[in-house]
Amino acid sequence: MVGAIKKIKQLQSRRFRATYADFLLSPRYHNATRFFLEELYGEHDFTLRDSQFARIAGAIEGLFPEAVGQLAVDLAETHALSERLDHEMAVRWASLSKNPDDSVRYVQCWRETDQRQDRHRQLAVVLHMGQELQRLTRGKSLLIALKMMRRPAKLANLSSLQQFLERGFVAFSDMSNASPFLEAIEERESIWIASMFDSDLKRCAQQLANDLATLPAIQS
Repeated sequence: MVGAIKKIKQLQSRRFRATYADFLLSPRYHNATRFFLEELYGEHDFTLRDSQFARIAGAIEGLFPEAVGQLAVDLAETHALSERLDHEMAVRWASLSKNPDDSVRYVQCWRETDQRQDRHRQLAVVLHMGQELQRLTRGKSLLIALKMMRRPAKLANLSSLQQFLERGFVAFSDMSNASPFLEAIEERESIWIASMFDSDLKRCAQQLANDLATLPAIQS
């Protein structure tokens, strides 16, 4: 099961890099795109940070500025959704072991989980997170406050959360105006979700294979 989850996360991470290759190449949007890729669509193990979310309510109120509390809630929901969906796909991935084509296998797993509402909810929460970061980064004082909280967060075992927030603020500050980036995510991910559920399976899998082919192969 662990191997199947890792494979699925790798494919998803590579798909994201292919979909937003233009933003990764842009000096203005590079940092924000990498932030989304590594913090939200990455293949990392977020166990440590997720364990911090289990006690986030009281810690956020006492340690972090009130304005960033919703960001932490959004992040917790995003990861909870992602982990559940990835696990459900991994169960099906193992049952489709006779299919050697990763792209076809991935589309089949996606469709068999049949979680359209959760996929749209996942996108909505990610977009809300981006909108909050855009709104909050207009005030430089909040970033200064986050940097000052590095040591208190470490002492409270919330350093992973603090680093996420600080990195997000820096990435969105670099863009100045995040609207084109967020609009691209909404449009491209909505098209992706619709295609994964409704397009001809072979055509959808071929498009995924074409996207993945533009990037270096996954190391097994």
